Amino acid sequence: MIPVDLVRIIIRDGVKPEQLVFLREREGQREFAIVIGRFEADAIRRRVHETPMARPMTHDLLHSVIGELGARVERVVVSRLEGGTFFAELHLCSEAAETRVVDCRPSDAIALAVRTETPLFVSEEVFRQVCPEGAFLDLDP
Repeated sequence: MIPVDLVRIIIRDGVKPEQLVFLREREGQREFAIVIGRFEADAIRRRVHETPMARPMTHDLLHSVIGELGARVERVVVSRLEGGTFFAELHLCSEAAETRVVDCRPSDAIALAVRTETPLFVSEEVFRQVCPEGAFLDLDP
């Protein structure tokens, strides 16, 4: 697993209403974008920019539920890419040090990770698929 950082969020309206999050490996130059939904992009942006909300949002609720069940989010992994769709995993650790892996969308996993300050990882296989040797991503916002 390759440690990554969330480096950009692009929220677009209009003709190309797609939202993008960019992940970059910590000790390298590979970077790629994942197209996500508007709700998740807003949730990530609000947390990154520390925008207060009057009421807890869905990802805040999930964070609270995990904590109330005696667990914590240990890491988030963008684990695979199939047919143009990214898949992710939440690695949860219980008080008894048992680890559970939960399948989820990358957008939800990233939204939860920014709330819990949880490390993000991408599998080497995903990097090989999205950043082939010698290829560079050039997305101009």
